[in-house]
Amino acid sequence: MLKRRMESFQFDSSVVMFGAAKLGQVTQEEADRSITFALENGINHFDTAASYGHAEERMGPLMKKHRSGIFLATKTGERTKVRAKEEIYRSLERLQVDYVDLLQLHAIGDLTELDKALGSGGAIEAAIEAKEEGVIKAIGITGHGHKAPETHLEALRRYPFETVLTPLNYRLYSMPEYREAFDALLEETGKRGVPLRVIKAIARRPWEEGAQRNYATWYEPWDEQKVIDACVHFVLSFEGIAGFASAGDIHLLPKIVDAVNRYGELTREEAESILKQAANYESPFGSPTSIA
Repeated sequence: MLKRRMESFQFDSSVVMFGAAKLGQVTQEEADRSITFALENGINHFDTAASYGHAEERMGPLMKKHRSGIFLATKTGERTKVRAKEEIYRSLERLQVDYVDLLQLHAIGDLTELDKALGSGGAIEAAIEAKEEGVIKAIGITGHGHKAPETHLEALRRYPFETVLTPLNYRLYSMPEYREAFDALLEETGKRGVPLRVIKAIARRPWEEGAQRNYATWYEPWDEQKVIDACVHFVLSFEGIAGFASAGDIHLLPKIVDAVNRYGELTREEAESILKQAANYESPFGSPTSIA
């Protein structure tokens, strides 16, 4: 498994993060099988959230067992100090661990949400307290939507977040305004030595109304190996990206791992050519007209 150094953490992270949204609605047996597959294939970076259904509970038994060998991250979507603090400690109980390596302020994709989280009595105060108490080691930020990169750049100006998790795929990066915002964020995280991690690498488009949803993801994912290969090669071609989160369905993880294990077999130009020709490839967030 390819690894990239997160220097600020002194940790060599697998470029695939186990995106635990996939465990939200599965049985414990299915969860154990998926986590074990990840561990056996060299994945040592696990990313979950309090809002991912039963994911934290499903992770608990194996997180407790393998705690010392993994980088464990979770998220709070609460915006007030009181509720965020409660959620942080509830996450620790569910995960059956004494601490997490990273607590992320979750789903901050615009300035309104950023203002709430960083304002007086906001979630950032809970995160800071939890860090002082030793139950989290670092504080990061995540977000969805077309405004996420510019919002996360502004977040870094307001607070020294230690990681950023923002969307990236070929379709998003093909939008001029999104590309400009993402490149600015990439440059800033590089200057600061802040690990930039990405989501939505293999997102194809929003689910069409009435479509049969064959996967647990909230967007329609790519499931053809050739296209997944190109998606993975594209995001990993950015040297400043520490890693990407696997899609939120347990059945897609083997294909993603397979693509990573063959990283380098495609050039970036070849990957882009495949993705340029891929049919029905859209932003997972719908119309890009919301970029402002």
